[in-house]
Amino acid sequence: MRMLPRKFDLDSMFDFFTPSDGMKCDIYENKNNYVIETDMPGLNKKDVTVDYKDGYITISASKSAEDNEEEKDYIRQERFYGSMERKFYVGDIDESEISAEFKDGVLKVSLPKDTTDKSSKTIEIK
Repeated sequence: MRMLPRKFDLDSMFDFFTPSDGMKCDIYENKNNYVIETDMPGLNKKDVTVDYKDGYITISASKSAEDNEEEKDYIRQERFYGSMERKFYVGDIDESEISAEFKDGVLKVSLPKDTTDKSSKTIEIK
């Protein structure tokens, strides 16, 4: 019985270095905003959409394969083609001031915090 389930070869060695699927995001806050930064290498601004609905920010991206794919005899293909999506619940934000910027393969979405005074009150029980 073999201890290793597959034969070690050069191809399997690269599996350790291949990133997992999906969008990698950093989410942080500063004084006035929540910020989502997402790495999107190989994509253009036209390939990406950002939507806000019912308290959720949805980041979507899609990239189609090149037209001349039949001419290529791939040995290994790791670049992304297809579509992906991430959703984040963002809660109390000022939705009218959401902004997004795409630069050097990084999408940065700024979500201004809702600064309206949310005073507390006691709810009368009927």
